[in-house]
Amino acid sequence: MIPSYLEEVLPKEQIRVNDEMGHPLGNGGLQFIEAKSEEDISKVLAYAYVHDKTVNVVSGGTKRGFGGEIERADILLSLASYKGIVEHSVGDLTMTVKPGTTLKEITDQLRNHGQRVALDTSWPELATIGGIVSANDSGPKRLLYGSARDLVIGMRIVYPDGSVIRTGGKVVKNVAGYDMNKLFIGSMGTLGIISEITIKLRPIPKYEGLSLLQFHDGKEQDIRKFAIQLLDSKMEPVSLEVLTPTIAEKVTGKKNYTLAIAFEDRKNAVLDQEKWVKDHFPNGVVHSIKHEEEAKKWWEGFRHLGPNGYNDSKHDADTQAALKIGSNNLDVPIILGAIDKVAEVHHVGVEAHGGVGHGISKVYVKGFPEDIVSYIRAVRAMAEEKGGYAVCTHLPFALREPVGVWGEKPGYFALLEGIKQTNDPKNIMNRKRFVGGI
Repeated sequence: MIPSYLEEVLPKEQIRVNDEMGHPLGNGGLQFIEAKSEEDISKVLAYAYVHDKTVNVVSGGTKRGFGGEIERADILLSLASYKGIVEHSVGDLTMTVKPGTTLKEITDQLRNHGQRVALDTSWPELATIGGIVSANDSGPKRLLYGSARDLVIGMRIVYPDGSVIRTGGKVVKNVAGYDMNKLFIGSMGTLGIISEITIKLRPIPKYEGLSLLQFHDGKEQDIRKFAIQLLDSKMEPVSLEVLTPTIAEKVTGKKNYTLAIAFEDRKNAVLDQEKWVKDHFPNGVVHSIKHEEEAKKWWEGFRHLGPNGYNDSKHDADTQAALKIGSNNLDVPIILGAIDKVAEVHHVGVEAHGGVGHGISKVYVKGFPEDIVSYIRAVRAMAEEKGGYAVCTHLPFALREPVGVWGEKPGYFALLEGIKQTNDPKNIMNRKRFVGGI
């Protein structure tokens, strides 16, 4: 039954009792409320703030398994219908967009103008720009283009008490004062709800190439040496992504450690850089090149790997998890080799890839829940021993507390806690979704 006081906040058709019971990823809510405007968001949060109601936020749902130690809040606020382009300044290469807009919808709109958002996150037809920014998500091409944190120039934020602020601006050369955008990007919606995002655009490249270098098993050091040589050169790869044999078999048909090197530029510039790669890779490497539509198709398949919030199995043996490992970029080939070996010990299936240019690795795990827990603990210990970290970006709700999504509290946790207390003193927003249970 819907409480009558909620009908005073928004129209009845936008409110319903949430009938999902025991969602495996948690992060639900007793009442489901659909926001269709910034005003709707503001009204719901103002109501929740006054009446001490907790609020979880969902949109595309691809990040539902990322963080969250409370199964359900009082309200599950959906932004899935709050979508669309607010403003597109073609000449300034900027776009302002509502948070429920999927990356694919943005890409399709911009293609007509020869422009794009330079983000290559997974499941673009499901992932919304609001979720991507809230999680500071990125893909292999962050090597050249950066992550969401590097592309956002302005936002509108609805605070937990319902008030609205603007951060940044709508032009790229907006550098006055502290960059408030970065406070909210990657904070998992714990400080407020993004109601509008202004983002930098790039022209669609004139030509695209992808070089795939297949190395024999045990040649991780060869990958590292070649990557150092490439990074020390004048070449400008868009990606320098190492694929483990299991994931390489899925996207290339060959079960070898593979280095995926992408170039995007004028045609001659791409071909010249590909020639450099061909002239410098080690003996024994199998080399293939894809151009234009063939390269685009390859990346399209690559972006559909791993869990997406909807493809979890009901069978324990096929439980899914995903990790993001941060490390020294040149440690990536060694770490990927090690996590494959650890997987054998803990009886889980693993597919993984990592950027030897930027140091972020993604690991997709399948197996029984107890094996996944022991595997994550082992991988985290290994990453931390090398001065890195391992964060669970997808995990069933039942496993999140025993594993610990974020690992140990960082040394600067008191600062994060202070910011949360200032922004959300009643702790109503996405409670326990971020580092240290914030």
